[in-house]
Amino acid sequence: MGRLFGTDGVRGVANADLTAEMALGLSVAAAHVLAEAGTFKGHRPVAVVGRDPRASGEFLEAAVVAGLASAGVDVLRVGVLPTPAVAYLTGALGADLGVMLSASHNPMPDNGVKFFARGGHKLADELEDRIESTYREHASGEPWDRPTGAGVGRVKEYDEGFDKYVAHLVGVLPNRLDGLKVVIDGAHGAAARVSPEAFARAGAEVVTIATEPDGLNINDGCGSTHLDGLRAAVVEHGADLGVAHDGDADRCLAVDAAGEEVDGDQILSVLALGMKEAGTLRGNTVVATVMSNLGFKLAMEREGVELLQTAVGDRYVLEEMKRGGYSLGGEQSGHVIVLDHATTGDGTLTGLMLAARVAATGRPLAELAGVMRRLPQVLVNVRDVDKTRVSSSARLATAVNEAEKELGETGRVLLRSSGTEPLVRVMVEAADLEQARAVAERLADEVKSALG
Repeated sequence: MGRLFGTDGVRGVANADLTAEMALGLSVAAAHVLAEAGTFKGHRPVAVVGRDPRASGEFLEAAVVAGLASAGVDVLRVGVLPTPAVAYLTGALGADLGVMLSASHNPMPDNGVKFFARGGHKLADELEDRIESTYREHASGEPWDRPTGAGVGRVKEYDEGFDKYVAHLVGVLPNRLDGLKVVIDGAHGAAARVSPEAFARAGAEVVTIATEPDGLNINDGCGSTHLDGLRAAVVEHGADLGVAHDGDADRCLAVDAAGEEVDGDQILSVLALGMKEAGTLRGNTVVATVMSNLGFKLAMEREGVELLQTAVGDRYVLEEMKRGGYSLGGEQSGHVIVLDHATTGDGTLTGLMLAARVAATGRPLAELAGVMRRLPQVLVNVRDVDKTRVSSSARLATAVNEAEKELGETGRVLLRSSGTEPLVRVMVEAADLEQARAVAERLADEVKSALG
């Protein structure tokens, strides 16, 4: 039986892999484990619970709230808000834990449960393991110790969460956005209201697309995984830039005035140099993952910024940032963490800070992003294989070694199992696009053959 918790909580097809019973049981288990760990310190615990607009989030939220309240936890329901908003509110309200119902960029039928510890930080692997172990133990029949009477948790709506979060976002910006026109693609997700409101309060002229969630259309041909609509809208409206979020708005990608993509590596480059100039880039260091483009590394070296790289996953970026006391980190996919203002990747904050840099410098985004040149990078997702064997296959190790010899110092290869989806990712970089594509396709065939 595989581990329930992936790199970003527990995910699966809602009502099939992730059921109401599981969501309830995980929430009760989380309450018991955190109590045993001393998180509640003898007081009546409080949890912040939010979700993205997926239809399944309605019943899963009800299950999570029921589980927490049945375990003696008071619940503040904040409704549909981004993942980073739940993290922020968990810390700002002094709550003992936060719970977010979302499957991020995954398609609508999926959903997920993510827990935050006191302060709005992601749970350590050790705590997730204990929650999973406790959940499995009680799912097999071991009865819970349940409070009764006044001991059960109370549930309240916390409608002020929206304004409190937006005010925080606008309040931490280094300058206003007056004079900028920005197109926002809300992915019909959790940022559909938050992001346009924050940009407008910061002074930007805002044009919106994909900001009418109906519970079924989240990430459907829009958002950070489908940029064509944003490209077209930016050009059509003569905007200075566009920003696109994913379903739970913990990431942000952008396009410049010509509709050209500005990915997470380029966003990190722009923010890193701005923060270096302002003296807020602690340790003169930016933290990224091994998936970052080689062009990003070369740009940081040229600009005198140190780059530290981690395993794939924003949680590992965050761990390294905390360990070294660094202020900026992120992923090529658009998860950007500005640790002075957020405890996790925040797509709305990232977009605001990117726009603020454009406004402050008076330079177009294309020019700012041009600090780095993306080397050709090909990513192939191989589905319907046993991703658990990707690191132990001798055949794949040999294939990767041969590919690396072929590419030499002008490229690199990365094979890894996805932490959030049932697939293996094959990434190849090379000085020549056709060479990168050929090597990636060859390795993808090897993965299918070895792990299929």
